[in-house]
Amino acid sequence: MTFDAALAETTRTLQALPTIRPSIDAAGDLLLATLRRGGKLLICGNGGSAAEAAHFSTELVGRYAKNRRALPAIALSADGSLLSCIANDYGADQIFSRQLAGLAKSGDLLVVLTTSGKSPNILAALAEAKKLNLESVAFLGRGGGPAKGLATVDLIVPGQSGPATQESHLFLIHYFCELIDAEFV
Repeated sequence: MTFDAALAETTRTLQALPTIRPSIDAAGDLLLATLRRGGKLLICGNGGSAAEAAHFSTELVGRYAKNRRALPAIALSADGSLLSCIANDYGADQIFSRQLAGLAKSGDLLVVLTTSGKSPNILAALAEAKKLNLESVAFLGRGGGPAKGLATVDLIVPGQSGPATQESHLFLIHYFCELIDAEFV
């Protein structure tokens, strides 16, 4: 793909985000409500989406654009020792759900990121969240895949490009960080 074609695909995808504005607003409300009540965000994804999960938690525990108090967020994909332990003992499909079982408490929020919606460990995490009565937000792409409808709020980025979906997910993460920065001191 040429530079111009890649830029055009990402631009088209970002420009389509207003079509999912009600879901964006609902996800923002859920994120803010969770943090207001003292809940934590438990965030996960695979590959590039794992990097975005870490990015999101870093913006909350550290800082985004302004100095404010640290907010509770954990990237479930960040602890290599724990991931390899769970994968070895329970299987890779359980790397996130097992952590939810051990770390989540009432009032927490699961946040998943996946461009395809097909990852077995993401599907297992969403199932575990339901079992634990946790609300969830799913950053999805490519129509949502099997994950569509499993979260409290689905953010299904329009289009079929995995890279453009990830870039849109990062845009949404930063948008949510703007909302959070405005809310907390």
